[in-house]
Amino acid sequence: MNNINPLILKVLQKNNNVITISQVLKLWFSRMVIAKYVRLGLLVRVRQGVYMLEDSIHDDMYTLILRSKNIVFSHESALFLNGISERTPFVHTITIPSNKSISKTIQNVCKCFYIKPSLYKVGLIEKKTTFGNKVKCYDLERTICDFLRTRNRIDEETVISAIKNYISYKKKDLNKLHSYAKLFKVDGEIKKYLEVLL
Repeated sequence: MNNINPLILKVLQKNNNVITISQVLKLWFSRMVIAKYVRLGLLVRVRQGVYMLEDSIHDDMYTLILRSKNIVFSHESALFLNGISERTPFVHTITIPSNKSISKTIQNVCKCFYIKPSLYKVGLIEKKTTFGNKVKCYDLERTICDFLRTRNRIDEETVISAIKNYISYKKKDLNKLHSYAKLFKVDGEIKKYLEVLL
């Protein structure tokens, strides 16, 4: 660590031992500096353009968010972050605005959904990952609406499981759920599921 430039080290420490190429370039260093630190075994590459101090624990949700400011964790990933699913998703699910794009490398490792920009921020919150890093995700009410609006891409069992978990959640907000459902035009579907499961 003594061999890492103090400016880069400061960013690493502020960023939970993680740094991106764009952060290095903003400090007026070249990419070659990072390549040198990797060669020396001081840093390890965890994703394209994202590096961390050797011996640090890799928080894949956090390093994914560092790759694009437009990523919001949704669906199964949002259930996990909101604490009503104990299983860490094998593949993270993200939503981005339809007027933005993300790199092919992110598309290859995530299940991606697009939403029109006017609905992108509805229910947007921040939650901490298992490792204590803050990431953007959707609240539970928005997540339930997302499951229903994209149900043609998700198996029925997953949708029912998500709604059952939501119903048994003590802090659920059914009024918020109904107002979101109207926005996302899934109020009829929500009603059907709730009548059966409540």
